[in-house]
Amino acid sequence: MNRPLSALLGLTSAAVIATTVAAPANAATSQAERPFLFTYTFDGHLKVAGGHFTVGGRVYVSVKHSNGVTAFHKWTTARTHPVTPGGAVYVDTTLASPCSGSNNGYAEAYDAATKRWSARLPMTVCRRID
Repeated sequence: MNRPLSALLGLTSAAVIATTVAAPANAATSQAERPFLFTYTFDGHLKVAGGHFTVGGRVYVSVKHSNGVTAFHKWTTARTHPVTPGGAVYVDTTLASPCSGSNNGYAEAYDAATKRWSARLPMTVCRRID
């Protein structure tokens, strides 16, 4: 092996090690582990939950109308959960559920540690029940 190539490989190995050390623990790293959301109703409230977030990391959960106006938002911390993979979030919103109508909005969440958004989850946004 010639000298310049071995020097390059040495630098590449150091960069890989530095990148690995700097990556947040339990961070979603592949497309298969992209953060995801689901919704459910409990006690007349809309609940937004999801997984594959960074355990212990901050997650911004929002519900928006189709025109982009925010109906609900909250920062929370992802925790381990026996059923939901990765860091899980479970958020109780101030929105009524269920309600009639077609999908007039969506929910999405942002993992601050990995700077990744979940896919938008189409849903029916109901009235607030502060």
